[in-house]
Formats: sequence, structure tokens, C-alpha cells
Amino acid sequence: MAAVWAAAFPVVSSLGPHRVWGASACVGYLCAAVAVLSRCSLGRAVSVWIAGIGAVLVPLVVLVLTGGAQSEVGVVERAGLLTVRQGTPYLADPQAVVEVTPYLPGMALFGLPGAVVADGWEPLRYLGDARLWCAAAFLGCLWAAGRVLGARARPRGTGQLVGAALIASPVVALPLAVSGVDLPLTGLLCLALALAARHRPVAAGLALALACSLKWTAWPALAVVAALLAHRAGLGAALRGTGVAVAGTVLAVLPSALLAPGPLVEQVFAFPTGRGEWETPAASPLPGRLLADLGPFGWYAAMTLLAAGGVAVAVSLWVRPPAGLVPAADRLAVGLCTAFLLAPAGRFGYLALPVLLSVWARLAEAPSRVAPARSRVVAAGSAARPVLVGGDR
Repeated sequence: MAAVWAAAFPVVSSLGPHRVWGASACVGYLCAAVAVLSRCSLGRAVSVWIAGIGAVLVPLVVLVLTGGAQSEVGVVERAGLLTVRQGTPYLADPQAVVEVTPYLPGMALFGLPGAVVADGWEPLRYLGDARLWCAAAFLGCLWAAGRVLGARARPRGTGQLVGAALIASPVVALPLAVSGVDLPLTGLLCLALALAARHRPVAAGLALALACSLKWTAWPALAVVAALLAHRAGLGAALRGTGVAVAGTVLAVLPSALLAPGPLVEQVFAFPTGRGEWETPAASPLPGRLLADLGPFGWYAAMTLLAAGGVAVAVSLWVRPPAGLVPAADRLAVGLCTAFLLAPAGRFGYLALPVLLSVWARLAEAPSRVAPARSRVVAAGSAARPVLVGGDR
């Protein structure tokens, strides 16, 4: 299925980076399928690494070396350069849609390496590609989340294989190769959920603050993490985590809000919702977009439905708070799906974020659902041992 899906990109996509990814990934997935069907004892492991090479490594290297990328990569790199020069990532008077920065100031961090090496040695400039740093942040967050959750409970090598399979899957491989700007957000949300599930409110709040300073689409996670903390560690922990997250987000956004309040509001909030001067390219035919195309009434109808969906998710968190990592990730995924489907502007690609959250949570929690073999043996031995009473002790 992955090979068929990848093969469609060179045929139907109008974006060059997507076609490059599709051609390379299709070959990788087909070779991986052959490895799985072989009788080699290492066939499964070999197939995962083949898929990773074909769907991630090869297209990423080719696109970085040739400069092929989705437009948001250039936007992030320019945001880093502007932050160095003027203290804010927003142009005061953008002249084209590609000069709009629809991200919160934290996203400029991934453009800072490009600003540092912009005038350096030519081969060194490749290291300034924002995708590399977005991928590094994503992988680092997943590794940290695995440590928090105790992924070492898996049999030796299993955790690495599962993680590699997730990264090689189309839901991660495609954005990692062609764009990558949503991956740090996803990784930080995974880390925040993992920390909350292990009763670490301050650390969860810090991870949330970083996520919420990248894109405002991360803000619904505040409610989900707060509900999870309240259920697992009490109201005080929920308040501490939420307080750290809100304070950290304010500190990250405040400098740009003071230096360029107008451009920030116009580019970060008005532009993505279809109310800015420039029309957003995020125009997939999702329900919210179709409603907004009907005119002002349709736009207000979409926003009303969006607000109603948010209220419904909030009520569900109050009535039945998530008890663990998987329910919390699912609840956040439902909230994000609702937002992406009903927003006046959006892309089908945005739905990869909630899908990835739900899949990752199930993979991450898998070791804790099965008791280690030694524990089962000890428990069985204890159950079989006769109970001695009285003078038989």
C-alpha cells in the first residue's frame, strides 16, 4: 500500500519535491516488500532500513543538495535571518504570499543555522537547510519521549526497529523529506504527553511551551495535557504544568508582539484563517474551506462549527478525562482533526499530525501492556507455591 501511495505522487502531484519523494519512496517500499517476503531471518529488519533509505535518506539528500523543497522551508529560513537582523521574524510589508510568515516566533529557531552559514563556505550552507534541524528536533523528542516512557522494556533491538518503521512510514517520511516544519511540533507534543503520563508537570509544561511557540495549532494540547495531569497527578500538578506552558509561550512570543504586533496578528492569525491580505495556499477542499468559499456567511458558519467542535472536545475532557497516554493522544488527535477539517483554510497534509500522534502513542505504550517474561514466571511461581501456616513456617 505504501508503494502504491508513493507511486501516485509522480503522476498526480504538481510539486517537484513531492514527485522526487514519490519516485524514490516507491522503489524503497517495493524493495522493502521483497525483503519481507524473503526467507531471510533478518528480513523484517532489513525491510525497515531499506524503506528508510528509499523514503527518507535518498530523497532528503537529493532535495537538500538540489535546493528542492516546499515553500515553507524558505519561509522558516527567512524567519531565522530576519530574527537575527531585526529581532522579529515578520516582514512589515510583505509583497507576495511567500513573504508571509504564518508561524509563531519559535519556528524561527530552525532558520537560525541557515542565517549563521548564509555567507560561509558553499558546502557548509547545506547544513543551514531548515529540514535538517526540524528532523533533528523531531527525532530528539521521540527519543526523549521513549526514555521517559521506559521504552527499554522492549526486547533488545525491538524499540529501535519500531521507531525506524514509524520514521520510514509515509506519514513521517514525506513531510520529513519535502518540508519538515510540522515535525518539531509533533515531536514536542509527543514528549509533552509522555511527560504528563509519567507525572512530570513542569517538564511537560516546558515541552508544551516550546510547541505552542511554534504554531498556534498546538494550543489545544494545553487542555488535553492539563486533563491528563489532573487525572494522573492531581489538580495542583495540572495547574503547575499549565502555568509553565502559558508563561513559557508568552515569554517566547512577547518580543515579537511588542516589536511587530500588526504583522504578527496579520500573518499568524488572519492569514491562515483566510482573513488576511494574501490568500493562503492551504486550500484543500475540506468542509471548512468549502463553507468559507460561500462568502462571509460561510466563513462565519465554519468558524461557528469550529468553535462548537472545540467546546465539545473540552466538555469531553471535563466529563471523562483521559486516563493514560493513548486516550490523551486520541483526544488530542480528535481535537486537531476537528480543527483541520472545519478551519476556513487547510490542507489534507495537516491530518498527518493527528494520525501520527495516535500511532506513536500506541507504539510507545506497547511494552507496558505486556508484563516482562521474568515477571510472569515469578508471578506463576508465587501462585503455585503452597501457603504455610502455624507451626509449618
